[in-house]
Amino acid sequence: MKIYDISMSVHSKMNVYKERDEKRPELSVISDFDTGSVYETEIKMNLHTGTHIDAPLHVFKDGETTDNFDIKDILRPCRVLDLTYVTDQVSAADFNDYDIKSEQFLLLKTKNSNESYLKDFPEEFIYLAEDGAEFLADKGIKGVGIDSLGIERNQLGHPTHKVLLSHGVTIVEGLNLKGIKEGNYTLLLAPLKISEAESAPARAVLITDYF
Repeated sequence: MKIYDISMSVHSKMNVYKERDEKRPELSVISDFDTGSVYETEIKMNLHTGTHIDAPLHVFKDGETTDNFDIKDILRPCRVLDLTYVTDQVSAADFNDYDIKSEQFLLLKTKNSNESYLKDFPEEFIYLAEDGAEFLADKGIKGVGIDSLGIERNQLGHPTHKVLLSHGVTIVEGLNLKGIKEGNYTLLLAPLKISEAESAPARAVLITDYF
């Protein structure tokens, strides 16, 4: 059995959505051994920072919140798809060579997993197109994750999010799939238990030969 941490580390210089400074987390020391008896750090962070899940409330008024994440989904089989050849958007045609079944949880590995690519081209990250989302939703998948900090880039009206979330598909953004090979794994996905929110930071881990 091997374990791979596919979560992003949270720090002040991490990759953030389109490298926008307002998206960057702030960590501040509020107590140290010169000013108190313990060391404590405070964090100010957008919930869509690093590895996180999106809930329907993110794009739908009165949509379901992170409270609806089913703890039974914390550990489940998943499949990593190597789509590193894609140069712009992952479309329905890119899934033609895969036998995608209902209830699958898919992780899309693209060239976003090359950290330097996101640094050099923050506005041009690879994303999932609307027709790709419709294809996966029609297949009845359980969830989809991607190695970018947004599953779509500049799509008016957020159609990719809306298609997936309206079909009950869990969205995971901000995965780190560098060094992960295409294949079948067990995914441990543990979002923070934040109530009444549209998103929650998560720890994501891949495990081989678990079941």
